[in-house]
Amino acid sequence: MTSTKKDPVLVVLQLTGGNDYLNTVIPYTDPLYRDNRPVVGVPDARILKLNDTIGLHPELAPIKAMYQQGQVAIIHGVGYANSPRSHFRSMDIWHTCEPDKLGTEGWLGRTCREIDPNKENVVTAVSFGPSLPRALALPGVPVACVDDLQSYGMLTSITGEEQRSRILDRFSRLYMPTIGQGAVMDYLGQTGLDSMKGADILKAAPERYSSTIEYSDTTISKKLKGIAQVHLANLGTRIFYCDHGSFDSHSNQVGMHDKLWKDVSNAVDEFFADLREHNASDNVIMLVFSEFGRRVHDNGSGTDHGAAGAVFVIGNSVKGGEYGEYPSTRPQDLEQGDLVPSTDFRGVYTTILEDWLRLDAAPLVGGKFEKPAFL
Repeated sequence: MTSTKKDPVLVVLQLTGGNDYLNTVIPYTDPLYRDNRPVVGVPDARILKLNDTIGLHPELAPIKAMYQQGQVAIIHGVGYANSPRSHFRSMDIWHTCEPDKLGTEGWLGRTCREIDPNKENVVTAVSFGPSLPRALALPGVPVACVDDLQSYGMLTSITGEEQRSRILDRFSRLYMPTIGQGAVMDYLGQTGLDSMKGADILKAAPERYSSTIEYSDTTISKKLKGIAQVHLANLGTRIFYCDHGSFDSHSNQVGMHDKLWKDVSNAVDEFFADLREHNASDNVIMLVFSEFGRRVHDNGSGTDHGAAGAVFVIGNSVKGGEYGEYPSTRPQDLEQGDLVPSTDFRGVYTTILEDWLRLDAAPLVGGKFEKPAFL
């Protein structure tokens, strides 16, 4: 089963740790931004201004260029009500679409079940990283989980069985506290080892790959290069997942945030340049999200956990521009010192599911939500 240009592909890039919304999409004409950011505020001269009210972090120049070409949607104030400001719980909510209870089914796992109900392709979904994200976890749905495509494919210092054991051990330790040992073991027995089989198919991807694009020597560039290799190998993969971080900038934020966004924006630029070189970019969009934003007022060195954040959706088929309302920074409009979400994250998912993947979103995200029209 191979993909064609007509098959829509989704790449998800998770910014783990809570990316600072205010210093990423900067309301530079808002005087309260300067009042609240005496230490970590981005100097006006460095801001990459998009219009008369907002600009981007100075390390987002490659993404700004794509924005100016109409290929980037910025969705403002994304989140959900009553944020717990906990990394684990918030990411769990984003992954399962269950804000009121502990969820065990990933929204992308459910999506893969809809795309390939008969499990004809064990690489319908591919995750790059050392552990399987909860968003892709669903009993009976195989997901190929690859730590390093190049090393795995070449079988150099890491054998396939060793990698399987390491990934499954991490998966077990991650999920056991919330769904119990028995359920985890059942899941692994049904799906875990089978899901690793997909990685065997991926060995061919680096061998088939040739490109003039030179990726940066960073973790996120390596992951996105791996995604490009699999996409270009025409293996029928429809969902890709990777993460980068940590964006948990409680202290020393300025240099840390600069480096993180430099690596991410360069990697995203390299990835899409690679796809364009191979005429393989038209059927790909990328969702970039973080579990929450940061507190409005800095803490003297960094910023603490917040609520609302920004989401980027990138690709040739995206209707570029701003969507949603930038939350108010006025003290009386904040909750616990945080920006109040103005866009439910499940609405963003709904747009992607319905207008890109052509699926009925309601059963996959747990209801009907207003969807921004970025596709």
